Amino acid sequence: MKLSGERLSDRIALGVLTREFPPELVDEVIVECGRVEQRSRLLPARVVVYFVLAMCLFSGQGYEEVARLLTQGLERVRRWDKLWQVPTSGAIGRARRRLGPGPLKVLFDRVCRPVATGETVGAWYRDWRLVAVDGTVFDVRCRSMNST
Repeated sequence: MKLSGERLSDRIALGVLTREFPPELVDEVIVECGRVEQRSRLLPARVVVYFVLAMCLFSGQGYEEVARLLTQGLERVRRWDKLWQVPTSGAIGRARRRLGPGPLKVLFDRVCRPVATGETVGAWYRDWRLVAVDGTVFDVRCRSMNST
């Protein structure tokens, strides 16, 4: 379903980002990792974190389109008050380098947990928690010690 040129799933996906990764948590992680910007920038660290997360949701899109979708989503949920223009791919790349991987790793460690509990029916095979990765194919081959 499309609403004024965009898919409903785009709106839902961006809402999930701000619900699962609240701005207060993102800011806390940025401070903890020492990545608070020293001056006012077009791409503050918080926005860059959300941008990297949004790139995962919209992996088939270019930098500028992901930035456009992200800021439209943040404006809709009143998380972004300023008038903002989409930065260039080069500016986005530099902002990602400034941020580095640390804040995203810390954020992942704080938020990501297994969904299934010990009582979740169908989530276990004996003592092993089952895992499903959408769209990924694993090629697992077992070779015996005697095979050539």
